[in-house]
Amino acid sequence: MTLLHRQTRASSARPIRPPRERGTGKAFALAALMHLLLGWLLYHGINWQNNTPAGSEAEIWTEIPDTSAPTPRPAPPPPAPVKVQPAPPPAKDEDADIALQEKKRKQQEAAAREAQLAEQRRQQEQARQDAEAKRQQQLAEQAASQKAMQDKQKQIEQQRQAELQKQQQKAQQDKQRQQQQAEAQKQEQLKDQKEQQEAKAKADAQAKAKAEADAKTKAAAQAKAKADAEAKAKLDAERKARLSQLQGQLGGGSAGSGEGLAKSGTGKGAGGNATSPGYAEKVQRRVRPNIVWAGETAGLETVVSVRCSPTGTLLSANVTRSSGNEQWDQAALRAVQRSDPMPVDIDGKAPGSFTITLRPAGG
Repeated sequence: MTLLHRQTRASSARPIRPPRERGTGKAFALAALMHLLLGWLLYHGINWQNNTPAGSEAEIWTEIPDTSAPTPRPAPPPPAPVKVQPAPPPAKDEDADIALQEKKRKQQEAAAREAQLAEQRRQQEQARQDAEAKRQQQLAEQAASQKAMQDKQKQIEQQRQAELQKQQQKAQQDKQRQQQQAEAQKQEQLKDQKEQQEAKAKADAQAKAKAEADAKTKAAAQAKAKADAEAKAKLDAERKARLSQLQGQLGGGSAGSGEGLAKSGTGKGAGGNATSPGYAEKVQRRVRPNIVWAGETAGLETVVSVRCSPTGTLLSANVTRSSGNEQWDQAALRAVQRSDPMPVDIDGKAPGSFTITLRPAGG
């Protein structure tokens, strides 16, 4: 397009010149021939003026073509015999000059028409080239616009694909994080259930052992009471026998004398679950390291009731006063269950039952 503008600008900068006439050599040769012919005519014309020519007549028949219809026509009849007339007198010098000037004028007009036609053809060619260049420019602009639109659509599509991929990755990450959280919660629940089951199994075993020990103790007590009763009855019988023997030795028994036996009753009192002043601190030192809590600490206080065997084995643990936070209550209860066995008191035995008040660190 730039080259075409340069060519157009260069062609418009040059001055417009008339086209070079063609056939100049032929024109000079024809002029020389005409001069020779004119000389010959002048020579013979002078001689012809001196002689009286004989008159002659001639008829010329010319066939007129029929252009109205292209249908074939029959052949024309043969022309009539032509009568030869005498040649006209030679033209004068003035007529020859006029004819030469007319011919030259016609040649100039033909040359001007040829130049005009050439100029028209050049202008038409230039217009055609300009139109072609304009069309090529429009096509190039359309192609560039279409390419820019395609590039923009491609860029938009790439951005949409990147955004979609980013959303998919984020959704996958969220799903994985949720799965991990659910798995962690499930593991924690399983761990808590396992600990509770183990604590329950341990408490059941301890309760069973205590029941068996209590049964054995009761059986032993019953056997001992039976043995004591039998021994007492035997002792009473022996005493009665000795008393009767003694009365016989003393001269028989006196009538109306009364027998007075003092029966003393025995009583056994239990003084409860009294502990030493430092036992509560021992329990706190045992339980506190087992507390696992990462939540809030303000205002949380839980009271746990504990039953133990004399050796400190934990038999049962229950929350008797809640803090209002179920999670903290369960954490405190698990800490007590992990502290099995409980410490013994200064007498070498653990209290049968007592309560523990627990607060989170910093609470």
